[in-house]
Amino acid sequence: MTKIAKITLLFVVFVDLIGQGLVFPIINSLIMETKSGFLPEGTSMGSRHFYYGLVIGCFFLSWFLGVVYVSKVSDSIGRKNALLICLGGALAGYAITITALYINSLILLIVGRSITGFTAGNQPIAQAAMIDGSTDAADRDRNMGYIVTGVSFGLVGGPIIGAVLSDAALLGSVATLKTPFYGAFVLVLIAILLVLFFFKDTRTEREPFVFRPRDVTDSLVAVRGHPMVLKILPVYAFFMIANVTFYVFVDNFLTSAFGYGVIGGSMAMVVIGVALAFSSTFLVKPALERFSKHNIIYVSLIVMVICGFAFSPSGVLSYVPVFLFYFLFGVAYPTLLGLFSSSVSEADQGWVTGVTTAVFCLAGGIMSLIGGGLMSINIRLPYYIVIASAILGLIGMHRRWKGKEISALLA
Repeated sequence: MTKIAKITLLFVVFVDLIGQGLVFPIINSLIMETKSGFLPEGTSMGSRHFYYGLVIGCFFLSWFLGVVYVSKVSDSIGRKNALLICLGGALAGYAITITALYINSLILLIVGRSITGFTAGNQPIAQAAMIDGSTDAADRDRNMGYIVTGVSFGLVGGPIIGAVLSDAALLGSVATLKTPFYGAFVLVLIAILLVLFFFKDTRTEREPFVFRPRDVTDSLVAVRGHPMVLKILPVYAFFMIANVTFYVFVDNFLTSAFGYGVIGGSMAMVVIGVALAFSSTFLVKPALERFSKHNIIYVSLIVMVICGFAFSPSGVLSYVPVFLFYFLFGVAYPTLLGLFSSSVSEADQGWVTGVTTAVFCLAGGIMSLIGGGLMSINIRLPYYIVIASAILGLIGMHRRWKGKEISALLA
């Protein structure tokens, strides 16, 4: 694989990841701030919380529905065509979102975010393309490092781009809540051009694509035939519920509690991105060499409980638990994924990756919908769910992670 092809895939992953860090603070300001003018000024705060959860929830649920089929399509039509489909969906989603902002249409905003979510499968396709183009195991590991780099840049770059492009103090009258979406639209367009001109498939084998509606549920039902996956999955599910609930509502909480707007929300996303990028890039290997997998996951869940309680009366100090939460998450999450990978055969690696992604998306969708309603009652209620989920994860580790096989995996 050529260097320019690798740079193209890295940029595709970057564009895929900026979507969340860039978009979430903007949507939060659009819906939660009365001065944005997106919703009628008389819209109650409870309704605003519900609408925020609805928009984010539709994104994650669409991602859940799309992730299975996008992966299958890439095996049938090739990585390049699959990447172009995903990027085309993102482009259409951003275009519809921009239109929604001009006409102040909540329904159109939901449609735009749903289309973007359904085609949000660039990262696994880019990973598969990197593996296809690897010459040996060392080259594969190096190429996976490039993917991590793209993810890290996306996590940090997205909120920075969103904050800069919406800040009137920096850009004057050009800066509005629409401008970041124009920026994202242009970046996606650049990614499409890079894929068209500089990326070529190295994998020539094609598998026939058969559309089966049951594919969405069959991969989850198949867990029953894998005892080790069945042991790990409940803990992972509670781990992810705690994660996505914390992540989705951090902007909403800061805005509701302290009046933070796009800049404050974007800063929270930057803190999350920096914590994740540093720990997942530099600390996973040293941590696994020094500590058991059990201890890494256990400590991360305990920190989740503490951080759920630790939001400070001061807005600035609230960034401390945000950082700690994702600093530990950045080590524990790859560790959990490694457990899943080690618990199945080589032939089932793709399946188990799909299961973990599906659980993440499903948790994000459901908790966004539930959490939006809960925040209309009390802005701290979603964080009580974080605490409860992390505690249930700890209980699951204590009750289910017993026996020689699971102990060997956790060593």
